[in-house]
Amino acid sequence: MISLSDTQKIGMGLTGFGVFFLFFGMILFFDKALLAIGNVLFVAGLSFVIGLERTFRFFFQKHKMKATGFFLGGVLIVLIGWPLIGMILEIYGFFLLFRGFFPVVVGFIRRVPVLGYLLNLPGISSSAKEKNQTGKTSCVTRDASLHEGSDDC
Repeated sequence: MISLSDTQKIGMGLTGFGVFFLFFGMILFFDKALLAIGNVLFVAGLSFVIGLERTFRFFFQKHKMKATGFFLGGVLIVLIGWPLIGMILEIYGFFLLFRGFFPVVVGFIRRVPVLGYLLNLPGISSSAKEKNQTGKTSCVTRDASLHEGSDDC
């Protein structure tokens, strides 16, 4: 079990509520107020979880400036009052910022009993493969080992 400090526990709660408000705001036809609350809670929760300095270092790395611009620009546009355009920019920035974490998430989901079975189905398994930095196809299998260039994922 991972031990979390009180600040990190608060951050997890804020991030969870932020994701909930973002999801609920999109379900309710891009409600401006819910999306704005969700954005503020998500960014604040992230800062509480990993710390303020590490949050700034994560967002303002030189190679992530484009992604940060789209993400924070989307947050700003949602706060101004154009939720649909803001969420499109925000989602694009989110995928650019966190694309390095997606193979880890897929590997974790493959180890969850029911979701892992669904992710290992033939049609879904081929679409869950990721390209690594060298251009070879790689995937994380159920036992969390990395197979590069193989089609048996």
